[in-house]
Amino acid sequence: MMSHHLLLILHLVAAAIWVGGHLLLLCRYLPQALRDRDSSIISKYEKKFEPIGLPALLILLLTGVFMAYKYGVTMHSWFSFSNPIERVVSIKLTLLLLTVVLAVHARLFIIPKLSSKNLNEMAIHIVLITLIGLSMLVVGSSMRFGGI
Repeated sequence: MMSHHLLLILHLVAAAIWVGGHLLLLCRYLPQALRDRDSSIISKYEKKFEPIGLPALLILLLTGVFMAYKYGVTMHSWFSFSNPIERVVSIKLTLLLLTVVLAVHARLFIIPKLSSKNLNEMAIHIVLITLIGLSMLVVGSSMRFGGI
């Protein structure tokens, strides 16, 4: 079994990739795409980011679950919001589920037909995914102080 410190390092590196990639998309590429009404800017970035972003998300999930177990928060107590550490885990899992719902919606309904016509809808998804990622960072950082 991996040490908690190694799990935390892997989790933080994956979070840097996931959140950093979405911040870059939000702050650098999305404004240009909206200004030029050019959806290919988003498509090109997504194609480059996905090969590292999706594995980072998977690493976040796996390391997060392993660390939750190390804190004594097993699957049976998820979403019980019974103590400060368990609340952090449950909030992060809820945010992860929201991320997955948004990602599946974008993948099935927006990205296949991405054009200047639905670029605003994609922009909303990008903003939401980025805000959720940042929220997960803030919530996760509370572990250092005993949870929420």
